[in-house]
Amino acid sequence: MDPAGLLATVRVNPLAVIHSVRLLDVVAVTAAIWALRGALTAARRSFKTTKLRGPPRADLIYGSSKRIFESPDAGAIYEAWAKEYGVAFGVPTTLGGTKIMLTDPRALAHYYARETSTYVQTESARFFLQRHFGRGILWSQGEDHKRQRKSLTPAFSQAAIRHFTAIFYNSAHKAKAAWEAMIDASDGDSTVIEVQSWCAEFSTLDTIGLAGFSHDFGSLDGKRSSITELFDTFGSFSKRSAVDVGLLLLSQVIPLLSFIPTSRTKLLREVQRTMEDIPTELLARIRKEEEEGVLDGREDRSIIGVLVKANDSDSSIHLTREEVLAQTKVLLVAGYETTSITMTWALLELAGNPDIQNKLRQELLAFGEEPTYDQQQSGLPYLDAVVHETLRMHPPLTDFVRVAAEDDVIPLSEPVVTRSGETASSISVARGTRIGIPVSCINRSVEIWGKDAKVFRPERWLEEDGIPRKANDIQAYRHLLTFVDGPRTCLGKGFAVAEFKAVMSVLVKNFVFEMRDGPDTQVELGRGLLRRPRIVGEQGTAVPLRVHRYEG
Repeated sequence: MDPAGLLATVRVNPLAVIHSVRLLDVVAVTAAIWALRGALTAARRSFKTTKLRGPPRADLIYGSSKRIFESPDAGAIYEAWAKEYGVAFGVPTTLGGTKIMLTDPRALAHYYARETSTYVQTESARFFLQRHFGRGILWSQGEDHKRQRKSLTPAFSQAAIRHFTAIFYNSAHKAKAAWEAMIDASDGDSTVIEVQSWCAEFSTLDTIGLAGFSHDFGSLDGKRSSITELFDTFGSFSKRSAVDVGLLLLSQVIPLLSFIPTSRTKLLREVQRTMEDIPTELLARIRKEEEEGVLDGREDRSIIGVLVKANDSDSSIHLTREEVLAQTKVLLVAGYETTSITMTWALLELAGNPDIQNKLRQELLAFGEEPTYDQQQSGLPYLDAVVHETLRMHPPLTDFVRVAAEDDVIPLSEPVVTRSGETASSISVARGTRIGIPVSCINRSVEIWGKDAKVFRPERWLEEDGIPRKANDIQAYRHLLTFVDGPRTCLGKGFAVAEFKAVMSVLVKNFVFEMRDGPDTQVELGRGLLRRPRIVGEQGTAVPLRVHRYEG
């Protein structure tokens, strides 16, 4: 098949290409087309975009992308480059590309004020999101994004979260009972518990099932749902082959390559199908109950109930059925992955810092009763500090990239030296320029957070000058980019924080956590759908901790 014929077929039916030509033909011809297209657009952009300093292109194919992807701490790499090249710098990427990374508070404020209009998702990101999660809120842009966000907002209001808080506590107490039974069965005062799987099941999957869908996945009752098994399978892919990594990085430039079947892409498709089956079944049940007049009101207060209302034809913010299904898939992934990862990190930090753990326990015991949602906000300052220090140190997403939809000038709070040796207090970016935000770098930067930025120290949130001036200049939620910022800030952050606090208040008050192998236990990053902690030497993403019943 000649290149012109291949390109024509790609436009009509990309899957036919995969079946009709050899894999190497697809990769070679498509890469050549993309490289030519990239060279032409890069030449145009180079005249308008400020030429920033940055690391050299270490790899002819992947630039620095492979190093960053495979690094156990990408934030540290970005921080070192920011120290060397300034608050805005260029990073070579796959197939000759470049992205501009921003670590400057003023630049970030400008960027977030223009996200979804000037700065939009990359073509490859939207391709991935549409393929695996549908045309939901993560995929949408501009006015479409505003409409979808507006339809979801009531489900994450303070009133809604107050209602959900009882569900958070219910799941935490079920886990407490199960852990006590495990300790009793061990014939001692403690046992080893693999906390990561528990965080995923009780604090996220069961909770999101009840709060989101009025559906009990039954994880705490020993049931194994298909979605649990599929998510757990991702833990076995902690080590990827060079081919898988290469295809992943190349597909960020050439989305067509994501059609090439690998073990991971096949699993993603299975996850997508399973996630669609769950809300499809629930929507059908709700519609049937509505038609029969037996709807008892539960779903009206769940997240899916809000979506069903938005799906009604007379809704002012109408969602299509496809959009409703897409939102529920996002809800499952966000609830399962991000919150469970953060809770696992919190238990690891407490196990590794017994003084902090004890201080938190004493505050919870002194408070006595189970804090309500409103009491969580101001009545437990050290719990709040521990939660937000965990969010600062361990954001589930380490960085992300957007692309400029139009020419722009980004102001800087401190000047940078360009490649030509000139000093610039702002940078020009041409349409098509990629802009990256290194979340973990900014959250843990010594330049922004001070010399103890890498230390887990909740007290910084309680001290009068605990948050440095540069950190205060970060305008996002609590000066953290964990939930990002701007029009695309995480809609469920209030839900996540309230769930996090409820679970921690129950577990820490009733149990003592220790590293199973002592204080020198090493923790590394494994990979589920997102990067997860794991104890060095363990399979998958296992985090076994020794758990004692607290006896007072």
